[in-house]
Amino acid sequence: MPILSKPAFFSLFFAFASFLPSQGKPEAKKKPDSSPYSYAKRSRDGIGKFYMGREISQVMGHLGAGWLERPKREKEERTDLLIKNMKLKKGDQVADVGAGSGYFSFRMAELVPEGKVFAVDISPQMLGIVRAKTASKKVTNVEPVLSTIKDIKLPPDSIDCVLIVDAYHEFSHPREMAQSIHDALREKGRLILIEYRMEDPTVPIKLLHKMTQKQAIEEISQVGLVWKKTLDVLPQQHFMIFEKPGVEKQ
Repeated sequence: MPILSKPAFFSLFFAFASFLPSQGKPEAKKKPDSSPYSYAKRSRDGIGKFYMGREISQVMGHLGAGWLERPKREKEERTDLLIKNMKLKKGDQVADVGAGSGYFSFRMAELVPEGKVFAVDISPQMLGIVRAKTASKKVTNVEPVLSTIKDIKLPPDSIDCVLIVDAYHEFSHPREMAQSIHDALREKGRLILIEYRMEDPTVPIKLLHKMTQKQAIEEISQVGLVWKKTLDVLPQQHFMIFEKPGVEKQ
């Protein structure tokens, strides 16, 4: 597999666009009893922090906005099929977590004219791009939300569907973020998790920016979200659907 060139000032920009062989997993130091995380020397594309055996990857910053909006993205990733298979209803309240430049936020907004899309991101610069788009497109049902690294900042039991596209693997506190998502979802609300398939070596993405289905299910299940199924509809990514269980009535 060829290695794509990466100018130094755009090293993060191409984080998703090249593949490098595994450099081996360093031995993680013992974690404190109260923490779900462990630490070791970081690999080239990681942060040296591990969750359930997985090293968390570095984050693609706002300089990657152009890559997120590239014209070939729909053809390469079939983002049209992704949106279609979400099965959104016109009144749904949807959270696009790790929204970035709002690529998916505005596409979902068209399908929920009586609902709302919350574009959630930790980057003020990315949310500035979203705000500019809402003004230029005159869109009234996309709302930018500045989150933290542990909290998506949405009210409990308020969201019908959460979408995370190629961002979960970058969360520095995945357990806390998953718990925050669980709490924000309504009963029977869905989390749709999209991640590049690590099982497929032909997907031209760096290893730390991929996830296996098994790893993703194990991590998300820690907070009580239940894996329902994985759709085989995208050329390079897992389309995993999780659900918040309803409360059993006595």
